[in-house]
Amino acid sequence: MRLLWVKVGGLWPLDTGGRIRSFHIVSEVSRRHRVTLLTTHGPREDPQGLAAALPRCEVVSVPWALAKRGSVRFAWALLRSWPSPLPVDLHKARVPALRREVVRRVAAGGIDIVVADFLAAAPNVPLGAAVPTVLFAHNVEHVIWRRLSEVEPRAYRRLLLALEARKMRRYEAQACRRARLTIAVSDADRQLLATGGGARVCAIPTGVDIGYFTPDESPEAPARLVFTGAMDWYPNEDGVVYFIETILPRLRREMPDACLTVVGRNPSSRLRGVAAAAGVRVTGLVADVRPHIAEAAVYVVPLRVGGGTRLKIFEALAMAKAVVSTAVGAEGLPLVPGEHFVQVDDPAEFARAVASLLRDSARRRALGAAGRRLVEARHSWAMVAADFESRCEEVLPHAR
Repeated sequence: MRLLWVKVGGLWPLDTGGRIRSFHIVSEVSRRHRVTLLTTHGPREDPQGLAAALPRCEVVSVPWALAKRGSVRFAWALLRSWPSPLPVDLHKARVPALRREVVRRVAAGGIDIVVADFLAAAPNVPLGAAVPTVLFAHNVEHVIWRRLSEVEPRAYRRLLLALEARKMRRYEAQACRRARLTIAVSDADRQLLATGGGARVCAIPTGVDIGYFTPDESPEAPARLVFTGAMDWYPNEDGVVYFIETILPRLRREMPDACLTVVGRNPSSRLRGVAAAAGVRVTGLVADVRPHIAEAAVYVVPLRVGGGTRLKIFEALAMAKAVVSTAVGAEGLPLVPGEHFVQVDDPAEFARAVASLLRDSARRRALGAAGRRLVEARHSWAMVAADFESRCEEVLPHAR
């Protein structure tokens, strides 16, 4: 196959779950097929580093910076998006130089499939063209916006978020119908994206680099908890602030020594302030998350908002760590509560579950070992990429 892979927002460095998933699938698929990656890079990102990391791909990256919340560019994009059918997140993801290059290459021929990586790529891809498009839906985007509106305390923002959720739902449904195939990352997402009919949707599993994330024999720090994830992704920030303000005080009433490390890029001033007041360590971007995961006795995923599947849980399980997560945090993953992780949603129960695991090293080891066995058996990136590849082959003209 000859694939044109289109990704707004770049793939390098590997500091978000979406980048990690796409990078590994592209890397694996390019072993057997010709892949051209068209993407973007920000002012502090290195397109040469991405090209070096994907030596079997042709990599073309155009400079582009996402308008950040609170900036003049974001406010302008928001105002311009209101009369548009595009939600603001997709309106500001339009990259004219990227779309021109996509159109030029499609017109020139020699491409079997265009992959629109994330819904944000869709405005830059000619959906419904003669060359089939596969939409790679890492999330059900409208669900994220709806959940954001449900946890927003301010009435005016709750209304704006609900309006954006409705616009996102309409556009997302339209994009799924116009794509030749939509690939979701869980069966739960597949069902949501197929609602309403007219869209062909399948699901592939989530993967993890089982050679990179491995059990570490170094000793755990007593009562140490860890959370990892891109902290400029609002659902992560919301979950961590919720944990610090609502769960951690309850936990410390049982275990005064309990401490949390938050690992991930671009923590906001709000998060840093809340963390400092509670004595929580915030690292910012690190070169390697593994030492922080290895040091922790329990890995926590207190998310209230999200979509798709969380790679962070599989990374923790691959390192044989005991995980405590909300239902949203573990959503879409083929995990059995009580066997592979502990699932709780109530803040008091979450605190009690963490305290119980901190006291019970045998239980922690049993959960971690079960999680490691699961990801080894079914969730290497090679297995996931092979599944993605076979799904793409189904939409080729000769396959029909």
